[in-house]
Amino acid sequence: MPVPMRRLAVALTLCCALLAGSTACGSDAKSTTKSGAATQAAPAAESATPSPSTSAEKRKFAKTRFVVDAGLAAGATYQWIVKPWKAGKFRKGAHGRTAALVKAGLAGTFAYNRLKAAKKNAQADPALSKALAPLAAGIESLKGLPSKLRKGDEGAAGSFDDIINKVKDAGKSAGAPVKDQVPSTSQLSQG
Repeated sequence: MPVPMRRLAVALTLCCALLAGSTACGSDAKSTTKSGAATQAAPAAESATPSPSTSAEKRKFAKTRFVVDAGLAAGATYQWIVKPWKAGKFRKGAHGRTAALVKAGLAGTFAYNRLKAAKKNAQADPALSKALAPLAAGIESLKGLPSKLRKGDEGAAGSFDDIINKVKDAGKSAGAPVKDQVPSTSQLSQG
């Protein structure tokens, strides 16, 4: 009979842990009353100072997130698009052209994804938002460039490089200098 007693003790311990966890995670009436009073007093305080209204504007560490996202986009663009483009690996008949085009397509998709995230983060910071506003159309125009890279369009590489440099300049002017961060190949494949 010692085995069933052990099971009973384990089951009792788990039940107590779950009960304690559920009561710790639950909310009580006092905290909701206090938060309700706080929300009623908040509109008066909000009228004095503007607060973020959209979910994009409420992001924490927006400037840091912008720097990381833009840096990853810049690193991917330079490593797998600009360097091979300058080395002539996208030309027909070049050695390793297919691998370079596949990597460039992945890097282009990754860079577009990170630039969209950087744009969303920039909306939470007033200085970054102003600096990046003129580049929104340019970032959206990158959407179709990965397929152009796969088809061998060499002008697409120049477009990526141009937009990345403009984003870096906008970050620098807003006090968020962007440095290239080369993502790993697993990060590229995850997007």
